[in-house]
Amino acid sequence: MSLGAPAPRERGDAARNRRLLLDAAAALVTELGACAVTMDAVAARAGVGKGTVFRRFGNRAGLMRALLDQTETDLQEAFLTGPPPLGPGAPPLDRLVAFGRARLAVIDVQGEVVLEADESPTDRFAVPARFVALTHVRMLLASAGVRGDLHLLAESLLAPLDAALVMHQLRERGIPLDRIAQGWADLVQRVAGSPEPRTTVGIDAANEQ
Repeated sequence: MSLGAPAPRERGDAARNRRLLLDAAAALVTELGACAVTMDAVAARAGVGKGTVFRRFGNRAGLMRALLDQTETDLQEAFLTGPPPLGPGAPPLDRLVAFGRARLAVIDVQGEVVLEADESPTDRFAVPARFVALTHVRMLLASAGVRGDLHLLAESLLAPLDAALVMHQLRERGIPLDRIAQGWADLVQRVAGSPEPRTTVGIDAANEQ
């Protein structure tokens, strides 16, 4: 997945058509699961010919990558430039909570597609989008006055939001999404709610990396 890299600017009509097709694919994932996303099904849902979908994305794998790219792009725009509490202007603790809730809100699409892709953890954790999210969480922790190894703390906070884990909790454990979101908010409060005055040898150097 080439998530996080800026896409070339498109003409207005091309961008609208692309979004129409991706919205159709996302609706199919939400309603029927990722296995229901075929070029024929997306074309029918969007009201276009199948050739339009193939010309736009090449094949089904290209369509699924584009769908993940779009959900990540939308989320990044929201937490980087959108309104508070997810975007700038809210206290860092509130933004952290909102970030987790926003990521969980798209799990019905992202989780399905990630599970179908069956990527190795090495590939999944190496995509640019995860680095953007990690940097964002790390900066919010610093803004909240949290002390410690902020890189590892940010990694630990992102871990419960991993799409494969959340899908396991939802499907195999029967844990409601609202409970998962509340657990995230509780974790953020415990980590970032009370700045820790102690430091440990090597931590300041790690935070500068």
